[in-house]
Amino acid sequence: MKPYFLVLVSIIALLQTGCVVGRRTVALPIPSIDAATAKKGVIYITSIADARTFQKNSAEPSTPSVKGNVNTLTIAQKEIIIGRQRNTYGMAMGDIALPADDSVIKRTRLLIEQGLQHRGYQISSDSNAPNTANISIDEFWAWFTPGFWSVSFEARVSCTINFKKPDDSVKVVVKGYGMNHGQVASDANWQQAYDLAFRDFLSKLDAELFKVGF
Repeated sequence: MKPYFLVLVSIIALLQTGCVVGRRTVALPIPSIDAATAKKGVIYITSIADARTFQKNSAEPSTPSVKGNVNTLTIAQKEIIIGRQRNTYGMAMGDIALPADDSVIKRTRLLIEQGLQHRGYQISSDSNAPNTANISIDEFWAWFTPGFWSVSFEARVSCTINFKKPDDSVKVVVKGYGMNHGQVASDANWQQAYDLAFRDFLSKLDAELFKVGF
């Protein structure tokens, strides 16, 4: 019976991990939430910086990592990498990336714009707007943990945001987390983990802004 058991385990492992060689490109839609009817004014996003730290072939799946020399990554290359595929044994394989015309900066901008509009702010392109926001992307990463019957997909999005009003300034740290389970490392399962993380982020952003009166 042992050979048959090994074959069964191998088939299950193959179904769970899917194709892990090379790069997987995954689009990440931003959840839409209703804008507030009461208006609080206009706000201008001054800058968004990708402050994530990458390591070379990290053994910890939740740590951003790349294959090869991290120092050779260009800014543009770094800004589209959002996860790392791994095989059944946890060995790092190909990257998970946003489409070439996208970036974590673009995704984060859209995410935070949704949150601000929900609070009643109008997003402005005028740098002289009375309210401003400066954003640092601390985490934007997804990973999976193989199991015997299913795979756990997890995603984290974390930002430090500095808000300024004409007469005040506040800093908030907002963290979103999402996890789902699936049988195969498909685009849909990665998207679902991020969708849950985005929704959690928006909920936490609203709570933090309410707390500081912004």
